[in-house]
Amino acid sequence: MNTSMSVILDTRGLKCPLPVLKARKSLKSLKPGEVLTVEATDPMAVIDFPHFCQESGHELVSQAQEGELYIFKIQKR
Repeated sequence: MNTSMSVILDTRGLKCPLPVLKARKSLKSLKPGEVLTVEATDPMAVIDFPHFCQESGHELVSQAQEGELYIFKIQKR
């Protein structure tokens, strides 16, 4: 896995579907293999991001929760 480039997208406070829409836009600017880290506070994100990755073909590298914060690492395909 190439994680030489990692971009952090802060979507805290945004509600579905905005975190996924912003992630989709950010991923367009990345090269294949680069990783986007998304920070979200919307509880629906735990459903939305795995579904988004499955539909878009990107890889959900990791998913974590720290208190109210959800952190997703998505590798562009």
